[in-house]
Amino acid sequence: MEQIMQAFILAAGRGKRMLHLTDDKPKPLVEVAGKSLIDYNIDHIKEAGIKDCIVNLCYKGDMIREHLTARGDMNFIFSEEEEALETGGGIKHALPKMRRGPFLVINSDALWADNAEHSLLEDMIKAWDGDKYDMMLMLQPLDKAYGVGSNGDYLVVEGKPVRRRDKETTAPYLYGGVMICHARVFDNEPEGKYWLIDIFDRLQREGRLGYYIHQDKWFHVGDPEATKIAEAYFSK
Repeated sequence: MEQIMQAFILAAGRGKRMLHLTDDKPKPLVEVAGKSLIDYNIDHIKEAGIKDCIVNLCYKGDMIREHLTARGDMNFIFSEEEEALETGGGIKHALPKMRRGPFLVINSDALWADNAEHSLLEDMIKAWDGDKYDMMLMLQPLDKAYGVGSNGDYLVVEGKPVRRRDKETTAPYLYGGVMICHARVFDNEPEGKYWLIDIFDRLQREGRLGYYIHQDKWFHVGDPEATKIAEAYFSK
């Protein structure tokens, strides 16, 4: 089975819902308990034994490049975007800089704490089966998610993830902004600006979408109020 040797951090967006917090810095550099969001992600990636990290850049991207270059503890590969290409287009744009194979993808506003027994990324890597899946989503139980609404994105039906399609349906799991993806997913996808959600739906129809349920606390740092919630937890 192909080894997972790369990680991709989605870091190009401004994060408009963060309001004043992103006026003078990009969202990945917003701090929670004295540490930037992107540093939490990179520390998790390092602990999983991955040394190559691709980061897409757009809004105030030079600040992110400078911050990560100063770390000097990983092989950072930067993918520049003149306008933010969103989640799908951003990955497609960066693929020529990457090895062809499976890789981790992390949203820069996904924040979680591993415990002594479990590392989310290591557990996902162990659960990955590239023969069965083209993507594997981290699903987060709502009762352990903070900074989010009252409904989720996915149900699990007969062992398969099924995306909620209407407001009336109750879904117990959120997509937690962490996944494993194989580069082949994008072979027939266009260049340009688009989101991953349509790819999730296609793979769901094809039976090639896997999932991993995270059992620890997870925080969506998407606006100032959610940032305060995460700050209170990670300051302890």
